[in-house]
Amino acid sequence: MSAGLAEIGAEDFDLEATLSCGQVFHWVREGAGWLGAVGDAPVYLEQSGGRLFVSAGAEETAARYLALDHPLAEIRASFPADPAMTAAAEFCRGLRIVRQPAWECVATFITSAMKQVPHIAQISHTLRRRFGARLEWAGRELFAYPTATALARLSEAELRECALGFRAKNLRGAARMIAEGAVDLAQVATLDDAAARAELCRLPGVGEKVANCALLFGFERVRAFPIDVWIERVLRERYFKRKRKVTSPRLRAFAAEYFGPYGGYAQQYLFHHARMTWRGRGKG
Repeated sequence: MSAGLAEIGAEDFDLEATLSCGQVFHWVREGAGWLGAVGDAPVYLEQSGGRLFVSAGAEETAARYLALDHPLAEIRASFPADPAMTAAAEFCRGLRIVRQPAWECVATFITSAMKQVPHIAQISHTLRRRFGARLEWAGRELFAYPTATALARLSEAELRECALGFRAKNLRGAARMIAEGAVDLAQVATLDDAAARAELCRLPGVGEKVANCALLFGFERVRAFPIDVWIERVLRERYFKRKRKVTSPRLRAFAAEYFGPYGGYAQQYLFHHARMTWRGRGKG
């Protein structure tokens, strides 16, 4: 264990799965643990069994961010008992849906369009290094995600230099709308799921999938069920294998009903399990 760390309980928790499952993209391995930022706070995390070691002073920040209060036994018990879901739940035991800062989450998933997980992480780190606040932990330099105001000041060309491509226009447009108050993320947090989704979809680059990612990972709406290429493949092959002509709206309606009040957890477990075990069947 690294020196200068505080210990907190972390039963039924898998740090590596939680940070590497494709819900958050900027954490990097550091020694025996992981180093990243929660908002503008540098945080180091290291796990040993049911114990989590956290950079001193960041205990409450880490516990909240990692959702150590989520009732995972209750969540797993709510899942449908079909073979695909059962296998995913066992594979992902201890994985938790983190509570990401809302703007960081919205922006990151805007930049994720048609990108694989390593590319999304690369973009996140580039944006942080160039435009985010500099942070430091134990002599290691890291960066916060740039604020909407900081990104709103940039030109599309400056953002394209971060390998954003067509996403640069969307990210800049979303940053400007939020910086100018046209969309208020604090207000979004007070709305019901449908209204919050509709408000997020006003932002450039935000369709239903990105909005559901934002709701799940940035607003703790654990029923939200984002459907990307991986999840659509899982649904079609595991739940509609003998039905070739299943529309996307039908898949969305099925997922919203079938996976229940913790559908977002079910989605992330199915997603991570598929990415890690369906070798050679796709990229992500």
